Amino acid sequence: MDSITECTEFPVKFNEVDSLSIVWHGHYVRYFEDGREAFGEKYALRYLDIFNAGFTAPVVNIQCDYKRPLRYGDRVKVETTFVDDLAAKIRFNYVLSNPVTGEIIAKGSTVQVFLDKDTELLQLTTPAFFNEWKKRHLNNHL
Repeated sequence: MDSITECTEFPVKFNEVDSLSIVWHGHYVRYFEDGREAFGEKYALRYLDIFNAGFTAPVVNIQCDYKRPLRYGDRVKVETTFVDDLAAKIRFNYVLSNPVTGEIIAKGSTVQVFLDKDTELLQLTTPAFFNEWKKRHLNNHL
């Protein structure tokens, strides 16, 4: 299967940590979303792009393996990789790392499905716009 990767980096914010200055575990999932947003911005797969094509794409599965804590003052690098799939879904893998030390902080994945934006019916076949998106973007990275 083909894949495309985008990286983004940002500081850990004060409001993301607990009283021990450690990032709360739920924020790691938000970092995944930040990675998807950066990926979507670069590769024209933003939530609005999907919506304008007539669909929504809710996350139906999230997996996260925590390796090391992030702390206030750290920076976090999010590596977001689109993984092609024959099914009607969007799959991303993530690696969160400390860009200064190179240590892996967490690894994870998400799965999104397509729903018709008006009826909310699950799409069992890949929408035409997404097949076209894959042809445009995956063929450029072979």
